[in-house]
Amino acid sequence: MKKNITLIALMLVSSMLFAQTKDYKVVFDITSGDTAVQKTVLRQAGGVLASDPAAKVEIVIYGDALSMITKDKSVMAAAVQQLAANKQQASFKVCQVTMKRHNVDASMLIPGVETVPDGIYEIITKQREGWGYIKVAH
Repeated sequence: MKKNITLIALMLVSSMLFAQTKDYKVVFDITSGDTAVQKTVLRQAGGVLASDPAAKVEIVIYGDALSMITKDKSVMAAAVQQLAANKQQASFKVCQVTMKRHNVDASMLIPGVETVPDGIYEIITKQREGWGYIKVAH
């Protein structure tokens, strides 16, 4: 009887711990045109995914960071495409307001990059959904 109670208690505690495990989701905010900062966000997002294969990352791009995901300006195109290829884990979202301000249309974006109406609103939405937030800057 004592063994059964102990076993049941252990099962209950382990199921409670499992139930409390939350998904690892983080949204990265980048506005910098500095390629060092752009490399940093790619390295950080890749590090998260390497640490936790079930994690989800989203990189929200607006402001001067537009060059990071524009075909003819990006020096990080290959790295962006490689990270974006795993759509279950990583996504790149670019602000349509920024695109309009810089006269960039969707055909000019690196494949795999998606647009959102407003970058800041996208970040706030993710935070409301429980995503962590990282501002990437130097």
